Amino acid sequence: MIQNLSSLKLLKDSTKKTKCCLSLSHSSRSLSLSISKYLFCVLRSEHRHKLKMTDRVFPASKPPTATTNGVPPGAALAPPPPAPTAVNGNGMSNQKPQVYIPANRPVYRPQPYSRHHHHQSRPSCRRVCCCCCFWSILIFLLLALMAAIAATAVYVIYHPRPPSFSVPSLRISRVNLTTASDTSVSHLSSFFNFTLLSENPNQHLTFSYNPFAVTVKSAKSGETLANGTVPGFFSDNKNKRTFRGVIATSTSARELDPEEARRLKSDLTRARVGLEIEMRTKVKMQMGKVKSEGVEIKVTCRGFEGTVPKGKTPTVATSKQSKCKSDLSVKVWKWSF
Repeated sequence: MIQNLSSLKLLKDSTKKTKCCLSLSHSSRSLSLSISKYLFCVLRSEHRHKLKMTDRVFPASKPPTATTNGVPPGAALAPPPPAPTAVNGNGMSNQKPQVYIPANRPVYRPQPYSRHHHHQSRPSCRRVCCCCCFWSILIFLLLALMAAIAATAVYVIYHPRPPSFSVPSLRISRVNLTTASDTSVSHLSSFFNFTLLSENPNQHLTFSYNPFAVTVKSAKSGETLANGTVPGFFSDNKNKRTFRGVIATSTSARELDPEEARRLKSDLTRARVGLEIEMRTKVKMQMGKVKSEGVEIKVTCRGFEGTVPKGKTPTVATSKQSKCKSDLSVKVWKWSF
């Protein structure tokens, strides 16, 4: 009886030892499977990473012609075999979830370097020229606008007006046109006398005149009959100036060509001869402390009519409009206004 009990006890101890050995062997086997699975995943990820880096650094310009591992280039690659599944002591699987990567996913291929695209990023000469022209025109328009605003402000504040001239009377003392019998040369001898009135209607603007060049012309043909001068003078604010006995003459030494003599003879044979007086000079204007350069001014007195004296008694030419027209010629580079 005692022997049976001892043998039964030995049998239980051996059964426990066998179970422990089996459990240890099972644990070692699952551990080795997990290690092998981990190494397989690491090697596969490194292999895929190398393939991607190779495609990025050396992109294929043409599709490959050779087969890879016996698989044609157009066929899809078969997915890798699943890793062995490890089973723990509870009978559960230790397999981790797999990430599915489709085999036909397009591979990123960087575009080759394009010199044309690189040059397009830089500003072209045409674009630079357009920008320069645009800004130049814009600056010019802004300057013109500022000048117009300044001129408008000056006009509103000071209200400048041109000077006024008038010739109340014109006397004709002599107009002789002679032609030599032996030659076709003609000579003109004339003498005119008139009074000139000058007025400055401005309160804040003064004028300083250079000497005037006076010309008496025929109103119909525009031929010159006499020349003279008016001395220069200064016209202050609201100032009036009178010049009496202004003389314009033409000596007998002046020769005329046949065409000019013919036109003058046609004008002088009329009962009443139309005359006009033209005066030119330069004037400097001053408004406060602002001074201008010399500006050309042209004074024209029209509408005179008179008869040519037969003897030594002068005749008086009258005009319906005694006031003369004043034109300021402002010259900007090559243009006059």
